Amino acid sequence: MEFTIDRDIFLRSLGHANGIIEKKTTLPILSNILIEAKASKIKITATDLDIIYFEEMVPQEVKKEGSTTTSASILYDILRKLQSNAKVELTLLTANKLKLVSQNSKFNLLCLPSNNFPLLEEDNNQQKFEISPQKLLKLLNKTKISISNDETRHYLNGIYLHKTKLENKSFLCGVATDSHRLSSSSIEIDSNTHIESIILPKKTIFQLISLLEQCNNPIKISNNKSKIKFEMETGVLISKVIDGRFPDYNKVIPKDNDKILEIKLNEFKNSIERVTTVSIDRKEGLKMFIFKDSVQLSVNNPNSGEGVENISAKFNSSDLNISFNSRYLTDIASQIENETIIIYLKDPGSPVLIRGFSDKNSFHVVMPMKI
Repeated sequence: MEFTIDRDIFLRSLGHANGIIEKKTTLPILSNILIEAKASKIKITATDLDIIYFEEMVPQEVKKEGSTTTSASILYDILRKLQSNAKVELTLLTANKLKLVSQNSKFNLLCLPSNNFPLLEEDNNQQKFEISPQKLLKLLNKTKISISNDETRHYLNGIYLHKTKLENKSFLCGVATDSHRLSSSSIEIDSNTHIESIILPKKTIFQLISLLEQCNNPIKISNNKSKIKFEMETGVLISKVIDGRFPDYNKVIPKDNDKILEIKLNEFKNSIERVTTVSIDRKEGLKMFIFKDSVQLSVNNPNSGEGVENISAKFNSSDLNISFNSRYLTDIASQIENETIIIYLKDPGSPVLIRGFSDKNSFHVVMPMKI
C-alpha cells in the first residue's frame, strides 16, 4: 500500500472516526483504524464492536493498493501536529510497519494486519428514508438531556426512536427518561416511511450529533430490530441498538395540568443560574413561589447561605409553591428555542409539563422535589 493525501482531508476524516475508538480495550486491534487504498479512493474504518464508522477520501495519488491497521490516536496526533495543507505520504513497508512522510518529518508506525480487523455485517435489504440532518440533530439534542445513567436499567440508557401518528400525520418520535424527568421531540415524516422501534445507545447518539453538526445534505436512515444505519455525506455510521423494552411513557405525561405559568426564557435561565450559586454541588432544590404576576426563586444551602430572586411572570391560578432539581430546569431551558417557556402545573406533588411557546412537537416532563 502506498498513497499520497492532503493532511487536512485525512485529519478531518480521522476526527470523525476518532470518537468511536475505545482508548482502553482488551483487543489491541480495536485501538487501531483500518486504512484501505483501493480504486483511487482511501477508506478508513473504526469500530468498538457495537458501532462501526467508515468514510471515503479522495487522495492525491494511489501508487499501490493495499490495507493495514495502525493506532488511531497516534496517527491523529501526528496529523494534528503537521502543518496545514501539507502533503502526507503513507507507505506500508512490511506487514507490521507503516512509513509516514510529510515535509521534513518521517515516522515509522507499528501495524496489525487488516484481516484481523472486525467488521459488522451489513444488511442491504432494509428500506431507507431520508431526513434533514438539522431536524434530526434538534430531536437528539432536545431528548438527550433526559437519558438515564442507571446501568441496572440499561433500556433507559438511550433514546427510544419510533414512529407515531397524530391527526393523520406521521412522526419520527424520540423519547428519553431517567424516571425523574422525560423529554420528547418529533419530526414529521412521510406516512409510508418504515422504521422499526429501537433504543439508540448513548455513545451512538453523541457520535451522531458530532457528525450531524457537519452535515448539510439529507441523510439516509435504515434499520432492523438489532441495527441502525445512518448514511451521511461524510460517511456511514452503523450501530447496534439496546436490547430491551422501553416503558410506556404515555402513562407519565400529565393530561390535566391546567395551571399555566409563562416566563421569559432568558430571565428564567439567568435567575436560576444566579440563585443556585450558593449551592456548590447544585444538589439543593430550587423553590418556586408562584404568584399571579411574578415568581420567587430561592435556594437554601445550610453550609453556604441562601439566594433569592423575583422575576415577572404570568400565572392563571392562585398562588402555588413547588420545588425542583435546578439542573433539570437548566437543561430543559437550554433546549428551548422560543422567548417564552410555558410550565403546566397541577399541584406541588404532581409532575409538570414544560414546553416552548411555539414548538408543538417537543415537550418535557419533570417530577417536583419534596423539600
